[in-house]
Amino acid sequence: MQEQRKILVVIPTYNEADNIPKLIPAVLRQAENIDILVVDDGSPDGTGNIVKQIMTTNPHVQMVERKGKQGLGTAYVVGFRYAIQHGYDYVFEMDADFSHNPNDIPEFLANIKNADLVIGSRYINGVRVLNWPMNRLLLSYSANVYTQIITGIPVRDATGGFKCYRIEPLKAIDLDKIRSNGYAFQIEMSFKIWKKGFRLLEIPIIFADRRSGVSKMSKSIVYEAVFMLWKLRLRSLFRRL
Repeated sequence: MQEQRKILVVIPTYNEADNIPKLIPAVLRQAENIDILVVDDGSPDGTGNIVKQIMTTNPHVQMVERKGKQGLGTAYVVGFRYAIQHGYDYVFEMDADFSHNPNDIPEFLANIKNADLVIGSRYINGVRVLNWPMNRLLLSYSANVYTQIITGIPVRDATGGFKCYRIEPLKAIDLDKIRSNGYAFQIEMSFKIWKKGFRLLEIPIIFADRRSGVSKMSKSIVYEAVFMLWKLRLRSLFRRL
């Protein structure tokens, strides 16, 4: 009998008190071998207290509390380290605001058998985004086209944040050198894993804008992503030379 794979879903939170008590059970319903790690950045709205209450009755939920808002990328790195230390086989990145549908998790798990990183893509099989204003959609789509051109990465949605990793690529890259957040973090992780020869696979998802709460999007996140593209391109070029 094949041993059951251990799955960890990492969910960074900051002021997600409305969403997290609904999201956790929705995620856990997807498979009996799923655990959740919430990485909370000291949410003033009490998100951390809600998760602590859930933890008292559910051993599949754990939390790392951090002081102050430290960003999405560093939260995921905390989750990756936790997954490596605790012997997980698959690790998910997932937003806390229901823009990523928990019901898509089984599809990721079916596809990770043939890949090292499965990316939920908004831009294959058409544009699959709901409730975004046209200017934000155009910015996101154009940024991904630009990313492909600059880096050469064979991914249509390099800035997407719904992902499933095998643990092997996370062990293979130097997590100490990951400093980026937001879109830049997503690009950097996928690029480094691809450059190490691991298999990337995109599957179509429908991305719906958050149900409640406030978006974390900012100009600094966009600027960081543009800078990261050229940083990755130049590093790759120098290594070839």
